[in-house]
Amino acid sequence: MKTYLITGGSGFIGSFICEKLLAENNHIICVDNFITGQRKNIEHLLSNPNFTLIEADVSKPDWIESTLNVQRTTLNFILHLASPAGPNPKSPKSYHALPVETYLVNSIGTHYLLELAKKHNAVFLFASTSEVYGDPEVHPQPETYWGHVNPIGPRAIYDESKRFGEAICAAWSRKFGLQTRIARIFNTYGPRMNPDDGRAIPLFIQSSINHQPLTIHGDGHQTRSFCYVDDQVEGLLKLLRSDLNADPVNIGNPVELTIKELADTIIRLTGSKSTVQYNKLPEDDPERRRPDISKAKKLLDWEPKVGLEEGLKKTIEYFRGAN
Repeated sequence: MKTYLITGGSGFIGSFICEKLLAENNHIICVDNFITGQRKNIEHLLSNPNFTLIEADVSKPDWIESTLNVQRTTLNFILHLASPAGPNPKSPKSYHALPVETYLVNSIGTHYLLELAKKHNAVFLFASTSEVYGDPEVHPQPETYWGHVNPIGPRAIYDESKRFGEAICAAWSRKFGLQTRIARIFNTYGPRMNPDDGRAIPLFIQSSINHQPLTIHGDGHQTRSFCYVDDQVEGLLKLLRSDLNADPVNIGNPVELTIKELADTIIRLTGSKSTVQYNKLPEDDPERRRPDISKAKKLLDWEPKVGLEEGLKKTIEYFRGAN
């Protein structure tokens, strides 16, 4: 039995990773302060003897000694998924509303976790993001592209702290020989998404279910690609168990569509009477976003399997049940 420490384990992606690893008969230590994670995502796991929940903020210097007996628990893997990620400036759970918490968990939090990984000789995975590419001038985005990011813009606290987190991982790998993995996660969707964090799919689904207008920022011609959570989890675990030390890998779906096409698809799948309305495009919002997953396909033997409509139907079913 292997022991995995997962920060942000109550979050959207983190909770599915906890489930997957428990099903493989591993011991899971979930660390979360529930600043954006949802306790309901892991409530069904609390009775499992192989699941341990620690409520703590990993950016605080004393959390390890005060909440985790590191002398008696040998960690094999650490997955650092904790970070506010929602893009909605009006949401209390977005990185706009939590700028200090965002840069601390991705910087000093990453540092403390790397110290812990070194102590245990554990493999460390940092959940980075496609936002490191900013508003890209290269399309699709390969891992060799260094990005086009405004370092003082409204999105910078998330973009730049993730870029810095990648740099910290690379530094620990070079200086201490630590095994680190860097996953650049592109838009991911599925059940358990937080409807309040401002992401397009939960907002569109909620509006469609309630027959309310779907709000698109910009003219709707900006593009994104969406990866279903099951595919994302498989990609992350394949990267974790690979030998790609400190080598960023895109994990996402390369199928690109416009935001207007996404809205129309959700309206159709929900049978909604909703219409679409348009608002001003936020500053520094990327016009196009699509991963080049050549590296993941070649080195991890991974690519998405769940089509958009299949994944949306499962997500819509979840949100109908949650209402």
